[in-house]
Amino acid sequence: MAERTLLLRLAGPLQSWGTTSRFTRRATDYAPSKSGVLGMLAAARGLRRTEPLTELLGVRFGVRVDQPGMMLRDFQTSRPLDDQKANATLAERFYLSDAVFLAAVEGEETLVDGLAEALGRPRFLPYLGRRSCPPSQRILIGVTSLSMVEALKGHRWLASEHHRRRQGAKVTLDIVRDVLPSDSDQRGDSVHDEPVSFDPRHRRYEWRRVRPDVAEVDNPDARVKVPAGDGDGGGPRHDPLAFFGG
Repeated sequence: MAERTLLLRLAGPLQSWGTTSRFTRRATDYAPSKSGVLGMLAAARGLRRTEPLTELLGVRFGVRVDQPGMMLRDFQTSRPLDDQKANATLAERFYLSDAVFLAAVEGEETLVDGLAEALGRPRFLPYLGRRSCPPSQRILIGVTSLSMVEALKGHRWLASEHHRRRQGAKVTLDIVRDVLPSDSDQRGDSVHDEPVSFDPRHRRYEWRRVRPDVAEVDNPDARVKVPAGDGDGGGPRHDPLAFFGG
């Protein structure tokens, strides 16, 4: 059976893709999670949280960091409306601000085409990790016959024009992707991010192995070379896996 790759643009004022959130601390990873993106696709198809995810369990997933954005922390307090004497609950929520990602989902042709069609006319509106994070641009880019890795390395750069103008003529972009059977090196980091069930009564995730990769892309808007460490145009590149398991 032929396979294809679905390409998605994940861009918005705020995004949050947590795989390690606990209690009142809601973290975000530096790149979109597989469970978050598959949850968005399942919602677009109209699947309820209690319905099985059988058709999505075998897909391969990867994401390219086209614009890393900035980490934003939101400190919140809450108190029940019907009990003014109750102690306030304190919570931290983390977001990625002004980030842009290219996500790729590879699978059987009929499934991928169906996901693309669903994103064109979603049953439930998509959001970028949390309901408070709507996308600022059309999510669906399209479907390609390229493999996930080929698509992530070959697609044009999606960063904003302002960000692109502060980079050089050639740019190295971080990729986080599933470890594939075809990889000569099978080493990878384990992430508790393979969704099995989104049922609120019994959510289940399995471990998946991910590995870093890079893509070299052309920058058509290069103007000047910015010294390392100057604003968002230089400085040390972050580790896209640093927040997994943190």
